[in-house]
Amino acid sequence: MLQVSSPSRRDVLRSASGAVAATTCGAGCGHHADSSSSRPAGPTEAPSSGAASDPAMPAGHAPRGPVRFPGLPPEIAHGPRGGSAVALTFHGQGDAELARSLLSEAERAGARVTVLAVGTWLDEHPELARRVLDGGHELGNHTMRHRAVCALPADEAYAEIAECADRLRRLTGTIGSWFRPSRARTATDLVTRLAARAGYPHVLSYDVDSLDFQDPGPDAVREAVLGQVRAGSVVSLHFGHSGTLTALPAVLDGLRRRGLRAVTTTELMHSDGVAATAGPGRRTETG
Repeated sequence: MLQVSSPSRRDVLRSASGAVAATTCGAGCGHHADSSSSRPAGPTEAPSSGAASDPAMPAGHAPRGPVRFPGLPPEIAHGPRGGSAVALTFHGQGDAELARSLLSEAERAGARVTVLAVGTWLDEHPELARRVLDGGHELGNHTMRHRAVCALPADEAYAEIAECADRLRRLTGTIGSWFRPSRARTATDLVTRLAARAGYPHVLSYDVDSLDFQDPGPDAVREAVLGQVRAGSVVSLHFGHSGTLTALPAVLDGLRRRGLRAVTTTELMHSDGVAATAGPGRRTETG
């Protein structure tokens, strides 16, 4: 077990369950997007994820699978507070053209994002999986049908996670970097265990909710993000909303003016030299 002693790393070790109260989709999971009506990522994948990838490999050259960060909790709401990185995470669903435009806007600003994709969305737009990765971003699992996964019986909840993981594996060679529960800000203990069984050693929550799924307008989205964000933040945003696309340039400019940079969640977790397990029985130190 990695011993973490610096203040910024102690901050990371704080469990999301104590820092963020569990909420329903109304607090940021985009209930409008239901198409059916645990621990973070890094160097190489969990055994069930398919092809492995190297965290040092340049962005966009290979998909990344889940990685275990020894010493970090099963659910993570933010990264190290002592650096200059933040993670913009997008719930992957909705209009494909808006998604492409948003990715292009991020790339123009030199930003990399994390997309947590819904499986049915991947079925409808399989080309977007490669589009995300080719842009230097990372791709994760947001359940198969965007059901209220934390309220489901164990077998149904596991199917939601595993079926989306299978879609990701078929499209990219891995089960994706992260799992985030659908219609919930934090996972139950059961869902955390089921995610681990599916190959995700950490569940990804967030500490900044943009509330963009409520379509409050681009100015409100910008103010919500910039009013809460700080070094190490994980920000919840959504594809499929024109206000989010319109707000993104101002959000990225606001981050830049504060000396913050948008990176993938995996890169965020490596930004303070946090160690990660590189496959079964091996460990890679990153600083």
